[in-house]
Amino acid sequence: MLNRRHIRIKVMQIIYAFNGNESDDLKKDERFLLKSIDSMLDLYFVLTSLLIEVHKKAEIYLQKSQTKHLATKEDKNPNRKFINNEVLLQLKNNASLKEALEKRKLNCWELDNEYVDIIFKVLIKSDLYKEYMDTKVSTFKEDKEFVVDFFKEIIAPNDKLYEYLEDKNITWVDDLPVVNTAIVKLLKKSKANSNESHFIPKLIKDDDDRAFAVELLKKTMLNLGAFSEEIQEKTQNWDKDRIANIDFVLLQMAICEFQKFPSIPVKVTINEYIEVAKEYSTPKSSVFINGVLDKIVKEYSDKGTLNKMGRGLM
Repeated sequence: MLNRRHIRIKVMQIIYAFNGNESDDLKKDERFLLKSIDSMLDLYFVLTSLLIEVHKKAEIYLQKSQTKHLATKEDKNPNRKFINNEVLLQLKNNASLKEALEKRKLNCWELDNEYVDIIFKVLIKSDLYKEYMDTKVSTFKEDKEFVVDFFKEIIAPNDKLYEYLEDKNITWVDDLPVVNTAIVKLLKKSKANSNESHFIPKLIKDDDDRAFAVELLKKTMLNLGAFSEEIQEKTQNWDKDRIANIDFVLLQMAICEFQKFPSIPVKVTINEYIEVAKEYSTPKSSVFINGVLDKIVKEYSDKGTLNKMGRGLM
């Protein structure tokens, strides 16, 4: 779910919070980083469980409709297509998913059930739902396409849900695009015979990526002063007050990769920080960062101090 660009963003956020100051407790910072990364999995489970809770809400709604005093023929014999949706039933009956929610104590929708009501009401009023419910039977393919659209068109863009998640955990706002994309991908790849582990994603690809996250934070934080001096030397013609703080952090991290990560190609480092700048900094930041990093790489190359091993890493 988390690639190296996302890891770089997580590290950037922590360093940015220090406002250019070196840390006096790297172990604490490391724990905070890993907790911040792990919280993405919490967000994944919270949003996936929302699908389950809306499904439960629909069941309760039908039961109440059937037993009301002046129940119509349609109330007594309702269309159960949504209730019988195979993908939603897979999620509801997934013991591993239930265990993960209990282990992480993620009971948001029990405590704040009004947000389940909000999503349910938006759903049943939508054209998406009405078109899906036009018939009483469906294939797994149709069920899957409906759930994907339900998530993409109703859950993901809901402003009230966004505000709620922001209040629950401020870092979730930045994590939402990554997590939403991961959920949609897993839903699209689900099959009628998918095992339970399908909906329990791997947060970080492997131990190398986990080590990269910790080492990038640690090595950047330990050398902030030296990296800052180098940036100042290369930006003497720039008004210091006009250099965005995030740009300064991204340059520090990029220099760290040039010097301390010999297996990462120079072009990869430059491209990654340009893309992060486009998303998190000013409109001109990517051009500025590209120019400064090109100047630094040229100087390192001329001096023979570019610490890169292996073919194609320049």
